[in-house]
Amino acid sequence: MTEPISDSIIDPVVDPAVDPVVVGTDGSAGATRAVEWAADHAGLRGLPLRVVHAAERLPYDAPRYPVPDSYGRLAPSGQQILDHAERVARHRRPGLDVTTELVEGRPGRVLRDQAARAAEVVLGSHGAGGFPGMLLGSVGNQVAGHVAVPVVVVRPAPPEAGAEIAVGFDCSEASGPALSYAFEEARLRGHRVRIVCAWEPPVPYGPAIAMDLDEMRRAAEDYARGELRPWQGGYADVKIELDMVRAHPVSALLGASSRAVLLVVGSHGRNAFTAAVLGSVSRAVLAHAHCPVAVVRGEARR
Repeated sequence: MTEPISDSIIDPVVDPAVDPVVVGTDGSAGATRAVEWAADHAGLRGLPLRVVHAAERLPYDAPRYPVPDSYGRLAPSGQQILDHAERVARHRRPGLDVTTELVEGRPGRVLRDQAARAAEVVLGSHGAGGFPGMLLGSVGNQVAGHVAVPVVVVRPAPPEAGAEIAVGFDCSEASGPALSYAFEEARLRGHRVRIVCAWEPPVPYGPAIAMDLDEMRRAAEDYARGELRPWQGGYADVKIELDMVRAHPVSALLGASSRAVLLVVGSHGRNAFTAAVLGSVSRAVLAHAHCPVAVVRGEARR
């Protein structure tokens, strides 16, 4: 069991029309961590929690040659998994509005469908059945970057993690949704935001060009601070630290994840931080980050 997020907020009464935080579970240890994280997150944001288990028919149960009552055999064990997850969530956040749903279908498709009526989707880092291989396997890749709402892949935070949320920033408008998510989460938790901006000197073509790397770094930092100024005004109560890292974005983000409780990345963008539909950077971060990762899409909010 992970320690609950400490806060002085009493879980509010939520509007039943509000979209819930959706968390997938298969009864594994990784899924239990995800349920705990999702319960904390839902409580902090004043949202209900929906726990979902996908009961997938056997691979050889083809529609043309169905296995008699295969779903009926899977349903009881699936309901037991949901009952356990509900107890975990209610113990974690007494008073939280928790519902469960047993859905027949492939896990990736089930969670994408669930995202259409969710505020956020949460997955465990590894599965053992209904949601196998969430971090490195197909389910996580089928959901993160493919739905309009944020997707959080939960794994244990590093022991040396501070009260810090790290977010990748590439100075483009596409970074807006990730920044907004990071700032809002930091405000609710009382954490600081570490904004990670990776830069690398251009590769010279033809004759070698003399470059003042310190001057390049200062210019990049000045530009980044200018782009961040509107966000600082909107979140004056959140402490911000800007890290200008001379490295590839993957290396910069993985380094930041080793001391953060959450790493936030975008799923779109013109630059490397937010590659198109869960591109190489996002995939590498999901595979190797040292803390939970939130992949965020959508319109920027300022």
